[in-house]
Amino acid sequence: MPLPLAGLRILDLSMGWAGPLCTRQLADLGAEVIKVEACQYPDWWRGVDPRPAFFAERRYERDVRFGILNRNKAGITLDLTTAEGKALLKRLVREVDAVVENYAREVLPKLGLDYAALSAERPGLVMLSMPAFGLEGPWRDARAYGSTLEHASGLPAVSGEAHWPPTTNQLAYGDPIGGLNGAAALLVALLHHRRTGEGQQIDLAQVECLFPLVAPWIIATSATGAPGPRLGNRHPAQVPHGAFPCEGEGWVVVAAQDDAAWQALARTIGRPEWAEDAELAALEGRRAREAELEAALSAWTRRHSPDGAMRALQAAGVAAGAVLWPSALKRDPHLAARGFWQVVDRAFLGPHEQPSAPFREAGGAPYPVRRPAPTLGQDNAAVLGGLLGLGAAELERLAAMRVIGQEAVPVSERRARAPAA
Repeated sequence: MPLPLAGLRILDLSMGWAGPLCTRQLADLGAEVIKVEACQYPDWWRGVDPRPAFFAERRYERDVRFGILNRNKAGITLDLTTAEGKALLKRLVREVDAVVENYAREVLPKLGLDYAALSAERPGLVMLSMPAFGLEGPWRDARAYGSTLEHASGLPAVSGEAHWPPTTNQLAYGDPIGGLNGAAALLVALLHHRRTGEGQQIDLAQVECLFPLVAPWIIATSATGAPGPRLGNRHPAQVPHGAFPCEGEGWVVVAAQDDAAWQALARTIGRPEWAEDAELAALEGRRAREAELEAALSAWTRRHSPDGAMRALQAAGVAAGAVLWPSALKRDPHLAARGFWQVVDRAFLGPHEQPSAPFREAGGAPYPVRRPAPTLGQDNAAVLGGLLGLGAAELERLAAMRVIGQEAVPVSERRARAPAA
């Protein structure tokens, strides 16, 4: 059976995490995605080591994160600072349904490759632009990474304990959340194009994609004038609530989701008198003695393994879960039963496990990883030759000029940089 997006062709000018995750979602669903890099400036998730050995040994082909984010894509190289590179990109645009880019706002306009120029080549073109703070507004020219966006969203100001400084979550949330929002927005725009024939440029501000994470505090501020206290692992409507240490180095998360769950929790940890204590029967009373309750719960969990504590609490009707370390997910029996991990063999990496797309048709197997991530310029001949009809002599000429290529250009050999991404 064909994959859901089979027949859709997307030109991917993005790099890093946000844009490539957007296009990988679509590639996993069957879209033909053509990733464009430059030998002078490859995707920075290949690595940014300036030392000569990094290039001589092609270590930039060995980053598994690049491999995960760019699987199921074809890969070409084009130096878009050259007239030849720009001309070839415009020719490619004529053959695609959509373009995705996550450069800083001014980069493509400076190159003469903005939406106006590209849509002139392909009327009805859908283009997703996802700069950090959007295409318009006072901050439109500010550049950012995922962690920068996290701070701009206000999330660190409400994370952590009350006495801590603003606390970064160290996950660069802005990137993946922006990428997932971008995939959804692009699909909506493509549906609109299918119905009307109209193209459009989508203005996606990655920072605004993070606001749902801080929505409770935004709403509280609008209603009361203050966001409320920072609670760390505690919860505004559940006591006790948090992560508690177990034997060894394990942890279990526990939430007394209502008054009945609290009574079950008290009995399970050997404090039946607390289940009958009228002072603790309601949330307000437990909040007043929260530290005491947490200490008793911690004393009980320390005597159990994470799985043992989880099973005992769940059997009593209390929400609980063993904390899983990322390093243990490859051995997780649930993921194994669902066929989540797929072994892929890629040049420079060898066989390695890839996570499946998190969506599938009901009752079906995961969508397959149809091909590993491309090595740099791997599909130059197939795309530029096959799709655009360039002959072998022309491809050789472009390679000699370093407009295209299959190896990254060492930092010491690069020209002065044109408009930066």
